[in-house]
Amino acid sequence: MPQVQGSEQLDRAFLALADPVRRAIIARLSRGPATVNELAEPFAISKQAVSRHIQVLEQAALVTRSRDAQRRPVHLDPVALEALTAWIDQYRLVREAQYRALDAVLAQQPRGQAAPGSTDATAADTPTE
Repeated sequence: MPQVQGSEQLDRAFLALADPVRRAIIARLSRGPATVNELAEPFAISKQAVSRHIQVLEQAALVTRSRDAQRRPVHLDPVALEALTAWIDQYRLVREAQYRALDAVLAQQPRGQAAPGSTDATAADTPTE
């Protein structure tokens, strides 16, 4: 898959998740498949509005629908959520490494001594005459 297409998919997924109703639908589907009627129960909106939210989630490839006789359950796509998690994790891991390095530098400093290049806030607050 070309990078642009992957980027567009990420954009659609995060845009879909920007809406609190759609996030609530995703949260509900994380417990198992549900029909539109079941998904609409907790909301004070029409079933048509819930269907439109589900369509947005489908276009973002976060959910799928299947047919089970008369039922058309909506299913969460765990692979799509894993892709979002992986994208977020790459940045989280970089930040965690930076914080670990900072912790190591701070741990090497004698207590009460400022790190090199920093200003001592207590010295700056002390009035001089």
